[in-house]
Amino acid sequence: MAEEKHHHHFFGHHHKDEETPVDVDVDAVAFSDTRYTSDGMGNYTTDSTTVVAAAVEEATPDYEKEERTHKHHERLGELGAVAAGAFALHEKHKAEKDPEHAHKHKLEEEIAAAAAVGAGGYAFHEHHEKKEAKAEEEEAEGKKHHHLF
Repeated sequence: MAEEKHHHHFFGHHHKDEETPVDVDVDAVAFSDTRYTSDGMGNYTTDSTTVVAAAVEEATPDYEKEERTHKHHERLGELGAVAAGAFALHEKHKAEKDPEHAHKHKLEEEIAAAAAVGAGGYAFHEHHEKKEAKAEEEEAEGKKHHHLF
């Protein structure tokens, strides 16, 4: 093949001498389409399209990792609530000590208090997500006991 010449055509069209092979799994479906076109001047071009669709195995969920992630997020929410609450108390103290800028400190106190409530709500949400992930793990392992009475 080293002896063959590579011809260039006008308008960026060229002919590929070798096609790249497509690796296909056993469970995959392949479709190939080749289109031949002419510009009316005796120049021909080909366009090839290959579509491959493969079956994807559904991964089993890692319940322990999910539970650890929710626990981590719960701790971050708690930390955020404590930090925002401490900042709100700090701003309340500054409002009392600095009457000239008391209005600014009151606004910052209220914003920090709202952030603390939001972070606490997020921690609460993640706590319930963690419990739900633990229950799903027990149910998947068959440990779930349904109490009827």
